[in-house]
Amino acid sequence: MKEIPSTTADKWFYEVKGQRLGGIDEPEIIALIQSGKLGHASSVWKQGFTDWVRLEDTPLRIHLDQLSPPPLTGQHVNNTLVWVLAFAPILGLFLESFVAMLVYGDENRAMDAVADNNFFYITIALNILLSVLDEKRLQKAGHNTSAFKGWVWLVPVYLYQRAKQLKQNLAYFGVWIGCFVLMLLSTAV
Repeated sequence: MKEIPSTTADKWFYEVKGQRLGGIDEPEIIALIQSGKLGHASSVWKQGFTDWVRLEDTPLRIHLDQLSPPPLTGQHVNNTLVWVLAFAPILGLFLESFVAMLVYGDENRAMDAVADNNFFYITIALNILLSVLDEKRLQKAGHNTSAFKGWVWLVPVYLYQRAKQLKQNLAYFGVWIGCFVLMLLSTAV
């Protein structure tokens, strides 16, 4: 990677992992696109731009389109799994109750165990599993999930970042928060 010289006309700059790189000619940036190092959502800048823009919003888009189609837009991504994830705190509580009944065989002991959070790991595992599966589904839809891939274990952050990247409303994020609060209230009683 080259050091950034003073900006000149026709030089392209690009961002990789929070670092501003570049000051390269168009053939060099095209080579980065063709090698897969830069994609649709990559941020680029050159003289004449008021701010950093997505590569897919520049004339360089033609080089992206030669490689692969763009990611599916938010309205075309299947959201069934993310809606199951939105209700996962409540679904996890039901699953905890079911497992507790299998383990204890007595409804009172099972409900006491659930209230004491003896099976909390089931809800956590369900949330993480659904997040990972949803993230894999987004990758198959062509989205670069590297920005929030590490957050799948922290579900509300994942849901928030997912909604922002897909330009969707925060409904499933809000439902998850509501279900989480309901789960907390039901186990506190």
